[in-house]
Amino acid sequence: MWLPSLIKQLMIEKEMQNNGFQLTAEDIYSVNQSSMKDAVVWFNRGCTGEVISDQGLVLTNHHCGYGQIQSHSTVENDYLKDGFAAKNHGEELPNNNMKVSFIVEIKDVTKEVLTGVTDAMTEEERQQLIKENTEKLQGTAVEGTHYEASIKPFFYGNAYYMFIMETFTDVRLVFAPPSSIGKFGGDTDNWMWPRHTGDFSVFRIYADKDNKPAAYSPDNVPYKPRHHFPISLDGVKPEDFTMVYGFPGRTQQYIPSYGVKYVTEVSNPVKISMRDASLSVIDKAMKSDDLIRIKYSAKQARIANAWKKWIGESKGLDRLDAVTKKQTQEAAFQQAVKGNAQYENLLKDFERAYAEIEPYNLARDLFIEFYYYGPEIFRMSSRYDKLVTNYKELYDKGKLAELVLQLKQVNEDFYKDYDKGVDQKIFDALVGTYVETVAPVFLADHLNEAHKKGELKKLENELYQESVFADKERLNELMKPAFEAAEKGDQKALKKAVASISKEMKKDIAWVTAGELVLKYRQEVAPAYGEKQEQINALMQDYVKGTMEVFDDKKYWSDANSTMRVTFGKVEGSNPRDGVEYLPYTTLEGVMEKRRTDVSETHEFYVPEKLVELYNNKDYGIYGQDGDLVVCFTASNHTTGGNSGSPVINGNGQLIGLNFDRTWESTMSDIMFDPVKCRNISVDIRYVLFIIDKFGGAKHLIDEMTLIKN
Repeated sequence: MWLPSLIKQLMIEKEMQNNGFQLTAEDIYSVNQSSMKDAVVWFNRGCTGEVISDQGLVLTNHHCGYGQIQSHSTVENDYLKDGFAAKNHGEELPNNNMKVSFIVEIKDVTKEVLTGVTDAMTEEERQQLIKENTEKLQGTAVEGTHYEASIKPFFYGNAYYMFIMETFTDVRLVFAPPSSIGKFGGDTDNWMWPRHTGDFSVFRIYADKDNKPAAYSPDNVPYKPRHHFPISLDGVKPEDFTMVYGFPGRTQQYIPSYGVKYVTEVSNPVKISMRDASLSVIDKAMKSDDLIRIKYSAKQARIANAWKKWIGESKGLDRLDAVTKKQTQEAAFQQAVKGNAQYENLLKDFERAYAEIEPYNLARDLFIEFYYYGPEIFRMSSRYDKLVTNYKELYDKGKLAELVLQLKQVNEDFYKDYDKGVDQKIFDALVGTYVETVAPVFLADHLNEAHKKGELKKLENELYQESVFADKERLNELMKPAFEAAEKGDQKALKKAVASISKEMKKDIAWVTAGELVLKYRQEVAPAYGEKQEQINALMQDYVKGTMEVFDDKKYWSDANSTMRVTFGKVEGSNPRDGVEYLPYTTLEGVMEKRRTDVSETHEFYVPEKLVELYNNKDYGIYGQDGDLVVCFTASNHTTGGNSGSPVINGNGQLIGLNFDRTWESTMSDIMFDPVKCRNISVDIRYVLFIIDKFGGAKHLIDEMTLIKN
């Protein structure tokens, strides 16, 4: 996962060219002329996308645009089930709270960030000075511009790079395949190979008349990019060069054996168990009711993705014998630094530090699973914290009406996708594991007391029968006087109404319990966890530095941290385990083999009749190859979360696919990348174009693109 600005400096360019890359490092990353970096976007700060036309058309994964597709869907206009295709610019759908960012420049600012830092400083003093230097540098870098600046640490603080970004917020939905294509295979196929998923969606960036970022306006026009990817119709074959360009989220390739043991033996098992329980509730509810299916589709996908990844990760690390491999590396390191006072006690210090952090780490993992991925009633009630506790201060500042009207919209947005019965069952499924696994000192008082008395069921009934947050109508009725006063601008009536509401909510069992959950975490878990994690980070800084010093014959890349990276490999299958061989690509024939004809349109292996017809007639147009239509392919690129939607590029700099997944045997690559077993999965660009054109009838979008067939 190389920084694109360092490819030439580290002599990666030559290695890429030896493997089939026909261009130069300057074509990948340039500040002075247009380059591939100008067609790669950080999509909504969680995925990657790529510009594919001179009118700002952007491709990303279906699962990356899923929340936006879902937000526009209703039972009457079910874009999740039926797909969406705008016939013209006027039909393209605006999206709230959405952004895409281009990288303008990457700068090495290590020297500037570490100015004044000395070995005599405590870690707290060191971090404070680094923070001050960072904030000053970021502010100076973009002063007088519309750009943003972000400085990130690399190699655990041994290096720092600044990323100058241009961010656009008017991003509109243009095309989405039905979920029967975009999510074909669902959870069953997620992280698996062979794969037959058309995981893509299409958006468009809009700008003002000067081609600059602007808030949504009907007067905005399609963005004119500095570069857009030409699209190859030549297809892929084994051993072809591939490059993935994107924003990988997080890897931990340098953590010691103690960290790997915690992941495989403690963290993953308990998190998998929690999500097993919630998914069993959600899956059953979604199958029973179309409205619940729409409400919970995005939530289910959000929960299921990491759940299945963790299962594969644990199996992969065990299969690689990762802990033993780490211990072997550590033994070699220990031998190499013998007698070096700076490094020789590092491994003993790691052992102590990981033992000390474990109870806090576990409490943190479980809090995240229960509070952020469990019953939503707690998160919803927490949205009212400012109103309940700070309304007098907000009134004095003239901001109370603004907050009340924001909460009115919050209510509409939240309850649109909420079902009390489902949420109660999720609470019931998770609370037992949570209270039995977390140390009592870390538990919310109401949960701890109910657990000790054997009254968790009683607490559950109170939450969902008595709390106003379990019912939209009751909450809106309570808030009605405040809503009316805020809309009329009657400040006196508003203050009186909110005072009464605050008094009632302070007794609400959901608001009280949510507050206890968060307070316990913030007081008992977060400070100790943060302090001990800082100690580990400081050890990691020395460990990585020492490793690079004593084994200086290797090239090192920094762990992923949601910054722009390039990785390269080849189109190839794999032999992930005994007796199993994965071929490098799949075709539409495989879709038909998996097809179920006895299921509803929302089943994960349902295939639309129009796609069946196109297959039967072999009506593939210019997108077919030797009578087949390739759907997906695998390659040996090192990817992770955040690379979803990344462009997969051939040796000529042309788009050949969209990265969207890894094989299940590859999920351990966040901790230990194995180029023999690890494979990223991409949807073939020709299948994307086929679905847009032949299936979706949106040839006007194809006409925008630059298609190349050699």
